[in-house]
Parts: sequence; structure tokens; C-alpha cells
Amino acid sequence: MDRSSHPDLEAARQPVVTEPESGKPPRLLDRLRARVRRLGMARRTEEAYVGWVRRFIIANGRRHPEKMGALEIEAFLTQLATTGGVAPSTQNQALAALLFLYRQVLGIELPWMDEIRRAKRPMRLPVVLTRAEVHALLGELDGSSWLLASLLYGTGMRLMECMRLRVKDIDFERREITVRQGKGGKDRRTMLPALLVDPLRAQLREAARIHERDLAAGLGAVSLPDAIARKYPGAAREWGWQYAFPASHRSTDPRSGRTGRHHLDESGLQRSFKQALRRCGIAKPASCHTLRHSFATHLLEDGYDLRTIQELLGHKDVSTTQIYTHVLNRGGQGVRSPLDRGGVE
Repeated sequence: MDRSSHPDLEAARQPVVTEPESGKPPRLLDRLRARVRRLGMARRTEEAYVGWVRRFIIANGRRHPEKMGALEIEAFLTQLATTGGVAPSTQNQALAALLFLYRQVLGIELPWMDEIRRAKRPMRLPVVLTRAEVHALLGELDGSSWLLASLLYGTGMRLMECMRLRVKDIDFERREITVRQGKGGKDRRTMLPALLVDPLRAQLREAARIHERDLAAGLGAVSLPDAIARKYPGAAREWGWQYAFPASHRSTDPRSGRTGRHHLDESGLQRSFKQALRRCGIAKPASCHTLRHSFATHLLEDGYDLRTIQELLGHKDVSTTQIYTHVLNRGGQGVRSPLDRGGVE
């Protein structure tokens, strides 16, 4: 049989369906999606893995992955690096997707899997804004963009952690925010800045009005973690589970097929951030994530210890947090230049 006609490869040519046709085995990408969901992995991870597996199959003449191995994977990653010009982190994501396919979906565990070399990621210092630059940047933003950016800087949350913030995870009495399912699937707590209490309350009042309108229209259900959705079927319409920053329009959940209201799309804040950056005349290659780096660096400047900052950021190892000691606003590792001592002849 022609390998390119393998039934599983139809998934590389056609959109993935939720349920396979009766009597036919599920297609390869359907199996991949099902396995990702079974392991409780993030939706974006699912999309990335499906995309890389599809590209791998197409790049190899639509041959089935069972008929390929280390040589094809190495060639694919090399092509990404040379022709595609992708970063080492992107190459490693592609490799992770392919190894997941072989191990978790196809059930293949061969010695060559451990011999594939990962691209070496260069060590780079994070971009950090000064306090004055942060103040100027926030001054160029307004509305939800200002509030979201202020939360990123004031709490150290990642961009998507902030976007996915739910009403129940904001504790105004304790001035605390609980970050659910952060990087690595971990929960953590961080502070709620006093400056943001009133603006955040106002945001929740607007979100509540939107939710009431959705309920009146017979909708109002939000996407939930799979375990919660199964255990508490009615929780999707409860106020506490709603997103603190709901989208302006309803959409269809690609997994459940239900119409509901998702959180704001992060691209809106990213565009506003870049525009504000230009208006401020800040030449640094900053992004929304730079506010998280600035949060950590400024806490270090204020004398807080690394362990505390590690917990607030949700880093698994304190060595990850230590990188901020190299970007403190002191220049040259805090060493005073001999030129500044005076008396130079």
C-alpha cells in the first residue's frame, strides 16, 4: 500500500473532527488531540503539537510517522534551523511535539529518542524597564489595557495568567490573587496592589453586567477545567467561574462546541503596549512579559529576598529567579567604575 494513503494521514490533509466516523479508527491528529486532553495539557499546547506533527508529515511527503524515525526528525529540525530560521526554543517545541507523538500516541519507545539533540538555548538577560519607564508606559494606556498592564507589573503574572483570571480567584479582603494552572500546571498566590483594588472592582461590575445579559439570553456558560465541568455541570454559569476580563463578543469553544464568552484576546493588549512603547520613545525591545521581569527586578532593588520573589513568580527553581540579580539597576554587577572615582590623568 502507498504510505501516503495511510488512513491516519488524512488528518494532515483535512480538518480534525471531534468524533471519528462510525466503524473507522480515529485519525492520527484526532488521537493526538485526545491524548493531550486526556493528560490535561493546555489548549495552546494541543494546538502547537498538532501543528508541528502536521508540518512534519507534510515535509516528509505525507509518510506515516510509524515509517519514520530519528533521521527524519533530525532533518526536519535542521531544516527549521537553516531554512526556517526559527529560534532554538521553537526547535525544541517541535521536538517535544514529535516525541510526544511517538511516545504517548503511537506507543513507540526506541533508543534513538533519547539520542536526538535539543537545540542549545543561548543565555540572554531579560529586558527590564526602569521605574520611570514603567510609569511613562502606563500613562500612555487607558481602560482595560491600563488595568491589565498594571496587573502584569504589580503582581508579576504572565500575560495569559492575567487574561485567564477568574472572579473567584480575586480576594479583595486579603489583597491577594490566586493564579490557577500557571506554567507547569501549578497554582500560586501573589499580591493584589492597593492601587488596583477600586479599578478592579469596577471591572468586575462591568463583567457582571455582561454575564447577566448572557444569562438572560440563555447563555452565560464559560469554559471550565475538564474535571470541574464533569463534577459540577452547573458551575459554568456561576459568577465565580466567569473571566474577570470577558471578551466583547461571544464565541464557540472549539473543544465543546458550545457558544459562550471567552476572555479578552491577548493580542489587543500587545498592540496597545507596542503603541504606548513607541509614544514613550522607549527603544528597548520590550513586550508585555517585560513587565513581569521589571516586577521581579524592582522587588530585588527594594530588598526582598530571592525565595519570596521565586514564590511570587512561580519559578520551580530559585536559579531561574537569580537571573534578575544580573539586571539590577546598578550596572556592571554593582561595581563602581574606576572612571567615576575621579583623579584620572
